[in-house]
Amino acid sequence: MSRASARLGAPRLGANVMGLALLPSALFFALFFFLPIGLMAVMSFLTGNPVVMPNVVATTRHYERILDDPYYFEVMWTTVRIGLYTTVAALLLGYPLAHLMARVKSRSLHALLLMAVLMPMLTGIVVRTFAWMAILSDKGVANQILQALGFAPMQLMYNEFGIVLGLVHIYLPFMILTLTGVIGRIDERLEQAAQNLGASPLKAFCEVTLPLSVPGILAGSLLVFALAISAYVTPILMGGFQIMTLPILIYQQISANFNIGFAAALGMVLLVLSMVLVLAYNHILAAVSGQRDLA
Repeated sequence: MSRASARLGAPRLGANVMGLALLPSALFFALFFFLPIGLMAVMSFLTGNPVVMPNVVATTRHYERILDDPYYFEVMWTTVRIGLYTTVAALLLGYPLAHLMARVKSRSLHALLLMAVLMPMLTGIVVRTFAWMAILSDKGVANQILQALGFAPMQLMYNEFGIVLGLVHIYLPFMILTLTGVIGRIDERLEQAAQNLGASPLKAFCEVTLPLSVPGILAGSLLVFALAISAYVTPILMGGFQIMTLPILIYQQISANFNIGFAAALGMVLLVLSMVLVLAYNHILAAVSGQRDLA
């Protein structure tokens, strides 16, 4: 009986230990994730800040203002469009390099490639954005080269092109590292077997490696898209106030208008918008790839 009791008590003891180990993480998420989002959701339905304003009442006027003005839908579409452009560009640029890093045989070359990917992340986002401003400004390096070659200067900043370029440079390492881990776990012998059966290297890649790397494409795309639509520093420096996105609009409402309730409503719209788009992208990619387990 004592041995049976010990065997029955072991799983309970393991579950208790696991629960205690997860407690700090649960508290961290509750304090720094769920609590701020909950407070933001509550503030979006109030007429003001209850801490400093008396007679605060519940209201839906902030959301009604968003629904009644087409300007805010235009800002949402601009934010989503920049996120999509950034995600597609990062995927097209990052997949070949990730494939090379996953398939390279030389450890030294793999280390050099990994260092090249990680080194930009050691520099702050503001510094990297200012570097792009020095390159793309009206009198920057790029326009100086164009003028030296006899071409007219181009407007490379304060538009969506400049914002997307800066965001791709910042978030490209996230795409590459995500794809490298997934591609590295794909057995190379599968491609070799396809080629032995008569498939060309390109067809073997399209029929074997690419479908098997869909989970990495999905994870990297979702990560880059979520970061891009919530970015603030790069869009405001590279686009100024010529290109308005939801994070910039939220900042304006807090810093200039002191309208915390409306800023909270815009923040909830950004959160819901990103969640809806992420779920839609998940289902679409799962349907296209035929892997229903991703949905």
